[in-house]
Amino acid sequence: MTLRTKRQMLSALALTMVVAVHTVPVLAQAQAQARLPGAVMDKLDLLSEEQISFLRTDEPLRVIPSREKLYQDIERRTPAQVAQYVSDMIEAVETHAYRPGIDMASIPLNPEASGFNSFKVVRPEILKERLRDPGPVNVHRYINQWAGIPTFAGAPVAVTPEDLIAGNVEVAIAGIPQSMSSGSRDGRNAPNGLRAMHVTGNLDVYAMVDPGAVLNIVDYGDISVDRMSLERGLDHVYDMVLEMANTGATPFLIGGDHSLMYPNVKAVQASDPAQGLTVVHLGANFNAEPTRAHTISDRDAVYRLVSEGVVAGSDLIQVGLRGAQATRASFDWLRENEVRYHTMASVEANGWPNVMEAVLEEAADASNPLYISLDVSVLDPVEMTAAGRAVPGGLTIREVTPLLRRLCAENEVAGLELMDFAPMLDLSYVSAMNANYMLNACLSGIAMRKQGITEENYLDPTVVDHGQN
Repeated sequence: MTLRTKRQMLSALALTMVVAVHTVPVLAQAQAQARLPGAVMDKLDLLSEEQISFLRTDEPLRVIPSREKLYQDIERRTPAQVAQYVSDMIEAVETHAYRPGIDMASIPLNPEASGFNSFKVVRPEILKERLRDPGPVNVHRYINQWAGIPTFAGAPVAVTPEDLIAGNVEVAIAGIPQSMSSGSRDGRNAPNGLRAMHVTGNLDVYAMVDPGAVLNIVDYGDISVDRMSLERGLDHVYDMVLEMANTGATPFLIGGDHSLMYPNVKAVQASDPAQGLTVVHLGANFNAEPTRAHTISDRDAVYRLVSEGVVAGSDLIQVGLRGAQATRASFDWLRENEVRYHTMASVEANGWPNVMEAVLEEAADASNPLYISLDVSVLDPVEMTAAGRAVPGGLTIREVTPLLRRLCAENEVAGLELMDFAPMLDLSYVSAMNANYMLNACLSGIAMRKQGITEENYLDPTVVDHGQN
């Protein structure tokens, strides 16, 4: 044995003794112990029993992508290198966790600031330039409006709950310009981007129903958020959505990123607490990650809703999942909570028509009003470049719109949200057009239901067959 090798071994032994003291917090929680292969055990002579026990747990998988990769890394190293490798890994795992006295536990605010609540102060009635009777206001100059002030679906504007009540408003579309929690942060521009693009509130040729002519629809303006604090903004979103829902209007909420799903669903549920609510969540990402440092984000909205009991897992239906964040443990969590999920793997195995029918059957069997959470990432990026967290291999617009139309025609709808649309990612008009097209499919379904057209998969016979037999 060379002098250099002896020095490496002594150094590794000393390091092992120091690191062993620091492994206690990591191993405090009992975990299933994996059996280490013989080729790996042969490289562990310089490790303490506690370090070897660490390798048998799942803790290394917070640093190394798989157990197979872990074993490969150990087998190609010398025992001294393995000692350093394991000690560094333990240090990295411990650094992941919150460290009292070192890490910030809360975001500091200045309660002495004169503008502490400035983002959510509503203009008093007396300061409005024109006092008026409650009710929607048409801001368009021309009967056939192709320019001017853009509004959702070309609809009149309402700004107060009294406007919604006085106008017997059935659908109130509001923007929520929030961008603090998304892969690509341009959700704040989504509401105005969709206002400026036509297609919503137009004739649905499949059912030959014009939602703009059948429903009382208004643009309810934008709900303000604190652009430097996700948590503060979501409290106000909850209050405003609850205010909308309490008038009897169906909230259509245009985000913004998917963190908004948490206050939106919570508010709609609170507006009628005696009535159950079934949430149909369409998107690439399952949004139920419980281990993130921020407890409110687009990636854990579903987890919070289910774990807090706002919505029962059995009342949640997910469609289009394919994002890489969902691990096997994630799907185990969904199963344990009785969530019905339909992944793109299921579409590949069973075909979209069968998956769509299963979703529709599950929604109908619940016998609850539906809340539709529509993340634009459910579409393939070819047809939705502007998705904040896009994932290849999604559904097409021709597959999603019939599902949305049928969900809204064949069930009572308590609310809808369209989330994670980031206009800066698509300089063409295609993403905005498709987003509005999906909204129009939902509005058309609600209009069909109002007209008594509730039969399954209704299509107007005039457009299905030319009749020239």
